[in-house]
Amino acid sequence: MTLTFTHDTLPADHKAAIRQMKKVLREQMGDVQQVFAALSARIEARVAEIEALKVKGDPVWPVIDYRRLAAGEVSDAEREAVKRRGCAVIKGHFPREQALGWDRSMLEYLDRNHFDEQYKGPGDTFFGSLDASRPEIYPIYWSQAQMQARQSDEMATVQSFLNRLWTFETDGKTWFNPDVSVIYPDRIRRRPPGTTSKGLGAHTDSGALEHWLLPAYQQAFASVFRGDIDNYDPWNAAHRTEVEEYTVDNTTKCSVFRTFQGWTALSDMIPHQGLLHVVPIPEAMAYVLLRPLLDDVPDDELCGVAPGKVLPVSEKWHPLLIRALTSIPALEAGDSVWWHCDVIHSVAPVENQQGWGNVMYIPAAPLCEKNLAYAQKVKAALEHGTSPGDFPREDYEVEWQDRFTLADLNIHGKRALGMAP
Repeated sequence: MTLTFTHDTLPADHKAAIRQMKKVLREQMGDVQQVFAALSARIEARVAEIEALKVKGDPVWPVIDYRRLAAGEVSDAEREAVKRRGCAVIKGHFPREQALGWDRSMLEYLDRNHFDEQYKGPGDTFFGSLDASRPEIYPIYWSQAQMQARQSDEMATVQSFLNRLWTFETDGKTWFNPDVSVIYPDRIRRRPPGTTSKGLGAHTDSGALEHWLLPAYQQAFASVFRGDIDNYDPWNAAHRTEVEEYTVDNTTKCSVFRTFQGWTALSDMIPHQGLLHVVPIPEAMAYVLLRPLLDDVPDDELCGVAPGKVLPVSEKWHPLLIRALTSIPALEAGDSVWWHCDVIHSVAPVENQQGWGNVMYIPAAPLCEKNLAYAQKVKAALEHGTSPGDFPREDYEVEWQDRFTLADLNIHGKRALGMAP
């Protein structure tokens, strides 16, 4: 492949870059339509399998009890189920009363520090290309509850389990340390009963244009871009830790490699109440990457992809994938949900929501050079109470009372920020 776009500079004429990229890939792959048809047949079989499970009322999301996971009792079949679906629920990840207590403590933290009087509105346009209304997202990062969860034994145990589902040693290189995950501070969601929300359209995170234009992604998805879909493995970490996203003003980005995105429930989650949905087919990313190369897509377009936005997946361009969107099951406070970094996900709309919908966003971001570099920035943000570098500089917590500090870090927290071996 002869594309030479760099990670630090978005091409001044990105549409020209897209045209060039498509020309190179089409020449490289040969019969794109034939490759896409073969891939579509595989994805269609997966979609039919998922639809059949739904009709029978059988679970689609793999569910693993935390106590069995911590005891090393997860079977090979259960691991393979998580890899096949690209998602999992960890039941009882934290005791229910502990999670409910964290939820109460964060509300007290917000009230004690008069957040409502300070709040200036959303600080970024990251989801601006999607059909969405603003979720009840609070740009706070350093509450005791959030940090206690992030540096807990339970979180370290689950993150290690998930990281080890990946192939992280290839060609004599170790791409990451699966047993230490850096702290990636993200926000919280508090959605009250009675909420009406348009939800959040289907998408993937961690790069949009980058998937086609940047060398590390071209290497990570080399088999797809060669048309060799038989050898595409969404669980191979090779080159994933080398990806850097374009910097675009006023957007949220992700400066770490996440094996899994995830969140921990701080309230019970009731079916059909604006819940998370995923397309539980990790290989679907190959479909998303090849779809823009077909003749019905304008040569300077990528099925709705735009700089500085998440990668959208839509009924217009990806109807087969949309058919597979599958809700999480009912959850209790303290359960956690996880999905592979390539997995398409959305939040369903809701009218007059019944019950709370509160979560802490905590992913699995294994230790590697890329993630350690960001962890060092996180350490500085924690020290000063400022917003982490991947998020808008709102800095609400600088003077807040009862904020978590460096002195509160345990051994997991210190390792996660590069402060201990």
